[in-house]
Amino acid sequence: MAPSDPLVSIIVPVFNEAASVTAVVDRLLTIQFPASREIIVVNDGSTDGTRAALERMATGPAVQIIHVDRNRGKGYAVRQGFARARGSVIAIQDADLELDPAQLPDLVGPVLRGEADVVYGSRFLRSTSAPFMTVAGNRLLTALTNLLFHASLTDMETCYKVMRGDIARSLVLSADRFDIEPEITARLLLGGYRIVEQPVSFDARSRAAGKKMRWRDGWMAVRVLIRQRLRGRRT
Repeated sequence: MAPSDPLVSIIVPVFNEAASVTAVVDRLLTIQFPASREIIVVNDGSTDGTRAALERMATGPAVQIIHVDRNRGKGYAVRQGFARARGSVIAIQDADLELDPAQLPDLVGPVLRGEADVVYGSRFLRSTSAPFMTVAGNRLLTALTNLLFHASLTDMETCYKVMRGDIARSLVLSADRFDIEPEITARLLLGGYRIVEQPVSFDARSRAAGKKMRWRDGWMAVRVLIRQRLRGRRT
């Protein structure tokens, strides 16, 4: 790859996803992509065999695997990935297969072509069969985001956040857990970056199937949004 060629860095935070992480990485490697890619898998202290699954996986120069010594949270894993990403475009892909990686090239395309600085894959721009509580919680948090930051988003909590690499590297992030989602969104909106949304499909998991977010994460998101808004007013 020549120095001027575009590179897409795909960050895959993973915690206890031994059953799906190999399939996610395989798909990211085999789907048609509009640019060269690097995949940065951050194993966030998994205890279920995820590490063994990653170590059995055939990897090459396009895949980097980072093992965190103990579980610190999705935010910490995402920040570790951002710190190592070399791409002109940076994207996030969860390891649980709720979101099919085959959708990612369509989200990356507008950023690569210079048509957008930031693209979010919205799960709620089309009809969904997701559980009522999942939809309601996301809509409440997104509505609060829109109110505080004068935005018009439909899915603030989406994993699919794609942006120019220089923008990602300029964000001042400190969140360790699921509060990384509102923190990234708040920093982008405070920075004046317009977030373009595109519809994506997703297969929502239940708690029994391994869903990790809890209501306390929603309250944490509220605190992050309000804190970021107040900090933005002081600067």
